[in-house]
Amino acid sequence: SASPRRTAGEVGCSMFVPLRWLREPPRHLLVCERGHVRHERSRHATCVRDHVFNCRVTFLIPECRKVPETLKSAVADLGEYYLVKNLPLYELVTEEFINTFVKKGSCYALTYNTRIDEDNTAALLPTGKLILSVDKDTYEELGLQGHPSRYSGKKQMRYISTVDLTEATFGPESKKHKRVIWALKEKKPLEFDFLLAWHHTGSEESTLMSYFSKNQIQALQPTVTFSTLRNVLCPVLENNKLKGEPEVACNAQEFFEWLGAIHNCVGL
Repeated sequence: SASPRRTAGEVGCSMFVPLRWLREPPRHLLVCERGHVRHERSRHATCVRDHVFNCRVTFLIPECRKVPETLKSAVADLGEYYLVKNLPLYELVTEEFINTFVKKGSCYALTYNTRIDEDNTAALLPTGKLILSVDKDTYEELGLQGHPSRYSGKKQMRYISTVDLTEATFGPESKKHKRVIWALKEKKPLEFDFLLAWHHTGSEESTLMSYFSKNQIQALQPTVTFSTLRNVLCPVLENNKLKGEPEVACNAQEFFEWLGAIHNCVGL
């Protein structure tokens, strides 16, 4: 029997599919909320806390000739933090680390140079919660309880697992603690470069530098930059018309793209 042939048009379509993919932005979810930072029901602080994998904050103040002194003082002394290379994840859930840092101040750890939409990532919050964002294969290998990521789409390819290192049931001899240590150390060992910071009260002998002295560790200072943009046209975004209106206001997506252009110093 004769084998089916492709027509010229069919061949052309199949060849241009990858190019079409390149022109399309990756799937993303843009969530917009309206509110005032001074309102008693403001969700600004909550939104910041809920985005645990952020490592940079940008303030854009329109029609401002001089940076407010309150903002300058807020970022004047943020303290140093550390970059620890090739740190096994299980070391953040050991009894010694929890008692030394997690329970004696605010300890924060964030995987470095990991892509939140593709790579396995982890964050330890000052609240004592360890949050893992991993792909489906890693999630199944770890065997830790979790749930699909809200950003994974209809096809569940990313999962979130949360471990509270401070709860009473996570003691050193508890089944839960042993299970987590086994999963991260033997079942599916995970290793990352971590950014770590620790804020404590009083004089403590232990420091992150001395604790991780056997690892490759480097002390860093936050980078704070100020810049003034002149003669830049600002888009109009109406808080009651987030979908935009032709010739009147842009939509939320267009405003978000404009912010990205400003942040990356793209000529506008």
